[in-house]
Amino acid sequence: MKAPSGSLHRTALLIGLLTCLATGTGRAAPAAPTAATGIPPENSAGTPSESRGLIDGDILALHAQSTFVFQGHDGFHAPYGGPQSLDRAARGNETWDVTLYAGLHPWQGGEIWADGEIDQGFGISNTTGIAGFTSGEAYKVGRAVPYFRVHRAFYRQTVNLGGTPERGASGLNQFGTIHTTDRLVLTLGKFAVTDIFDASSYAHDPRTDFLNWTAIDAGTFDYAADSWGYTAGIAGEWYQDRWTLRSGAFLMSNTPNSPDIDTSFHQVQADEEIEERHSLLGRPGRILVTAFLSHARMADLADAVRLSRRTGQPADAAAVRHYGNRPGISLMLEQGLTADLGIFLRAGWADGRYESYEFTDIDRSLAAGLSLAGSSWHRPDDRIGIAGMTNGAGRQLKAYLAAGGTGQLVGDGKLPHPGDEHIAELYYDAAVIRPVHATLDYQWIGNPAYNRDRGPVSVLAFRLHGQY
Repeated sequence: MKAPSGSLHRTALLIGLLTCLATGTGRAAPAAPTAATGIPPENSAGTPSESRGLIDGDILALHAQSTFVFQGHDGFHAPYGGPQSLDRAARGNETWDVTLYAGLHPWQGGEIWADGEIDQGFGISNTTGIAGFTSGEAYKVGRAVPYFRVHRAFYRQTVNLGGTPERGASGLNQFGTIHTTDRLVLTLGKFAVTDIFDASSYAHDPRTDFLNWTAIDAGTFDYAADSWGYTAGIAGEWYQDRWTLRSGAFLMSNTPNSPDIDTSFHQVQADEEIEERHSLLGRPGRILVTAFLSHARMADLADAVRLSRRTGQPADAAAVRHYGNRPGISLMLEQGLTADLGIFLRAGWADGRYESYEFTDIDRSLAAGLSLAGSSWHRPDDRIGIAGMTNGAGRQLKAYLAAGGTGQLVGDGKLPHPGDEHIAELYYDAAVIRPVHATLDYQWIGNPAYNRDRGPVSVLAFRLHGQY
């Protein structure tokens, strides 16, 4: 679907909004926040970066952000296509959002946050055709007309257990309060699983760093979510010295990636994570191991293929769904190498017997990249990122796609020549008018949707982002 004809008017409006956000501030733009929480990560020197905010008090806080992304791809070789194929003709689409983050700090350690957002636009080919999709700003639901949703409404309580006192960074969904290195943190309400789990300082926020889904999160992390990436649940975090243990329970959507969450508590997900923080040659690094177990009505893909052979119809996951359990595990490593340069690696596996339920159609994934700040060319607030990703489909998923089945994002009608999906991404993010950043992004996709008969595809993007 093409971008709506009114996109130029919305672009002009967006630029005006971002310029307004920039007015009145003379400080440097904040470091990239993590993808879902919006909490600024520690920079390579270990000092939290802050976001000043429209209101930044001890009791009340109000922050805002706006992001516009235009993304388009070239025409490419494609002898056939299916119901969820990437359009082989050159196309472009845009997305735009404006978010207000309102916070209340009613007592020591307690925070209440609500995030209201206006969204508009579409991902390329309506967010289909590539397992490692090209824009984390594109939801699986798109609308030509701006609409409003409350994406987060949650309560967080921090209980200090001792250790060294630290001041947290003031920013999106975060008060700048004092906590100790040893502490318990409880988060309850509506938020994103990736607010808590699988967070990287270098690759986790499509508004400020990489755009590709499998760079900002492990491609196999089939985390509980509605069509916009949010759910309801509870998560606990136990910080002890250089270790953190995280555990959470979340509601899943009523059918795979539905706009509606199943509130019957019959379909749930458990998430576990252990984090180790260290210093290597004086530079900070982290290791995360994240595991999930989803319990929901999901299709055994082999059942769908067998039914297709009996009926002569395309494989249909919806026809064979029953309650099952789908596990997965991923590893994330990140390491600062210099004051400006850091590297990251993600690797993941998910049980390929079952259909992916919430995220995307990937059974194994590997991603690695680097992030470089621009101090050496006298642009310390600029950043360059380079990453490479490989996404794989298991035997059952390949057979299902070959039988005409469609997944969350992919389905070319047939798959006679399967192969791993290969992606490379390069971006340059420039500080323009504080605190507004502009980004140019390029992605190359080989074997889109695991199909060696289609592609390769080149995707260019322009991003404009401001937060305050």
